[in-house]
Amino acid sequence: MASARDEELALLFRDARTHNVWLDQPVSDDLLRQVYDLARMGPTGGNANPLRVGFVKSAEAKARLLASVAPQNVDKVRTAPVTAILAYDRDYHERLLQLFPARPEFYERFSQMPVERRNRVGEQSALLAAGYFIIAARAVGLDVGPIGGFDAGAVDAAFFPEGRWRSMLLVNLGYGDASRLFPRNPRLSFDEACRII
Repeated sequence: MASARDEELALLFRDARTHNVWLDQPVSDDLLRQVYDLARMGPTGGNANPLRVGFVKSAEAKARLLASVAPQNVDKVRTAPVTAILAYDRDYHERLLQLFPARPEFYERFSQMPVERRNRVGEQSALLAAGYFIIAARAVGLDVGPIGGFDAGAVDAAFFPEGRWRSMLLVNLGYGDASRLFPRNPRLSFDEACRII
């Protein structure tokens, strides 16, 4: 009999799959809030919390998003109940006094950093948070389908025209059709991918 820990690991990792075909079942706004509330708890550089999320649900927003998606991903996005646009806030450092009050010098350090470097640090932390976002979605019972095949500039122009948020990844959310999954592809073994140094 599987332990509760084995079941949790299976839910989050071992049995979790990337879904491309979706059941016609809505996802509540409350569930989306739960996903974000879990994802925001993971560590980021200086607790900067630069991840920003645009949840695309309406037909009008979906149509705007589809114009920026690579052809092979159109059906995946069109049929998903929700597509999350994961972005980073280029001005994330402005919140550091709020997010890391014990270290006010972080705000000064990040404020004086060259913009290109600050953006790179923010994007790295937001990509880290994107991983938490995927795990959080699985933890609350959603299936996920991350997508990199889209025109980020076009998405930003359509959804974040003020220029602060920059999109990095699309993540379809909903309830996947398990009968339409491909066989799981291989993964590299520890010995192939790791070194203990």
